[in-house]
Amino acid sequence: MPKKARDGDDTAGLLRYLYGPGKRDEHVDPRMVAAWDVFVDDPARSPSTTISDLALLLDAPVHALKGKKPPKHVYHVAVRNAPEDPVLTDEQWAEVAREMMHAAGIAEHDDDEGCRWVAIRHADDHIHIVATRGRQDGRQPNLRQDIVKMHAAARAFEQRFGLRRLTHGDRTARKWPKTGETEKAQRRGLAETSRDMLQRTVREVAALATGEADFFARLSAAGLRVQQRIAPDGNVTGYSVAATGDRDQRQAPVWFSGSKLAWDLSLPRVRERWSASVRVPRVAPEELWRIAEGKVRAAADHLGAQGLQQGAGDVAALGDLIVVAAIVSPRMVRGQIRDAAREFERAARAPGDRALEGQARRLYRESSQLLSHSAATVGRSSTTAALGFLLALVQAVEASRRWHDAQEHRAQAQASGRAGRLLREAVEVTAGASAARDYRPRSRRPAARPAAGQRRAAVAEERPMSGVVQEALAEHALAVLADPAWPALRTRLMAVERSGDDPVDVLATVAQRREMSSAESIAEVLVWRLDGWAKQRSATAGAAGTSASSSAGGGAGTSAAPGRKAAAPAPQRRPPGDEQRKGPRRAR
Repeated sequence: MPKKARDGDDTAGLLRYLYGPGKRDEHVDPRMVAAWDVFVDDPARSPSTTISDLALLLDAPVHALKGKKPPKHVYHVAVRNAPEDPVLTDEQWAEVAREMMHAAGIAEHDDDEGCRWVAIRHADDHIHIVATRGRQDGRQPNLRQDIVKMHAAARAFEQRFGLRRLTHGDRTARKWPKTGETEKAQRRGLAETSRDMLQRTVREVAALATGEADFFARLSAAGLRVQQRIAPDGNVTGYSVAATGDRDQRQAPVWFSGSKLAWDLSLPRVRERWSASVRVPRVAPEELWRIAEGKVRAAADHLGAQGLQQGAGDVAALGDLIVVAAIVSPRMVRGQIRDAAREFERAARAPGDRALEGQARRLYRESSQLLSHSAATVGRSSTTAALGFLLALVQAVEASRRWHDAQEHRAQAQASGRAGRLLREAVEVTAGASAARDYRPRSRRPAARPAAGQRRAAVAEERPMSGVVQEALAEHALAVLADPAWPALRTRLMAVERSGDDPVDVLATVAQRREMSSAESIAEVLVWRLDGWAKQRSATAGAAGTSASSSAGGGAGTSAAPGRKAAAPAPQRRPPGDEQRKGPRRAR
């Protein structure tokens, strides 16, 4: 992925940074992997060449330019691979650098008079290309559409080297924080940049709001600075937001317009959510999840059925629904659903125009408003009540993935797949928690006596968990034990045994909660269910402990209820001289 940095005017300063240790010693073995000429010496390898010498060579054509010289003559591009990609060799990175300079128009392959450039590598996953914007024939280069052409070249290398496949830019990608914003967040000790926080907050507010006035009121209530752009006729044409405490060098607030946060957060795009009125029925709290589930399942059957523009509007409304679900979902699975909403964000933005009417979009909007209007009630709902709704969300996200695949929206289809996986994890965690809530432990079976000459296991952890799987899941035992997720499942089973429950009984209980035959990894599904089991048991134990402490020791001087037996306290040594505080001795 090539990323173009801002042009500069200090070639030597940039080279010193790239060859140096970095700001946090993150630069390892800085070296030159390619240059405009094969005979250029590397300052990191040649004792007779310094960084200043290399900078003078790069700048020489700029000083010889005919006519006006560019004020920012340093051209800087970073080319980075995904973390999961294989590590490329220096020779492969050199080939990438030459192709990028050819595509950008800096130095084409057969052009001996092109600009001068060098490619520096100081990490496994990326290189930096530094060029100067002055051709060696005294002219300036034509850099029109340079980044677009470099992206096209990157797609060919992804296929050739077996790297993560990205897509051609369709202007639907999110706006990522700049380097300065990331460094500012780190200096302030913040977990995310102001841009990320504003983007997340504005998206949540837009999904929850019922109109323009409600939208701006919710932004202010969320603690953001809000600035409306008003036309001479009095109409609001846009808005900007700023995070409290985020200021620039002049101590002025750092403002971000909606379109700078994300493509679909501009005011016209936000207004699309209220283009059609939505009726929200009054329902009993216990019926809330069931009604929302029915609407989502019905919408999934109609998603994209009326064409490209209709489907684009459908997936946009589905993205808002997942955002609302992340806000009001049970706390136990809120993290997974919030991550799913973040992953689905790209899938909710289909390229091109989108229709604002249609049955699927209307049903998704009704479900969003139904959940947001009943947020207080939903927050107290159990995970069992939300299980059916989460299953419906999985079905809807899978329908969106199929639709994006049919339209050849590869980035959006991949985002739908990642969101669907996180939602399936939330479903299985919910299923495990439901099983723990209904669980009634059976009496523990006595352990078998070891045969003569056999040594008894010293600790509970040495119990073979493979035998637990074979006893509890005879039908799936072979597949589970051969699964890459088996070590994680074994760790969960050992934790169950340490907690005092029978792992055979627990594993059989969570396995029976929902079918597993359709799962790609049965062991992974069981890991998720046992995570939900552990969370529910921990929550139950915590609630029981709080209740017991409040009733038994609710305050100073509180005594146990009459007639209730209390556990005998452990014998304590009285301090010297405490005998006089003893009560009268009881007659035998």
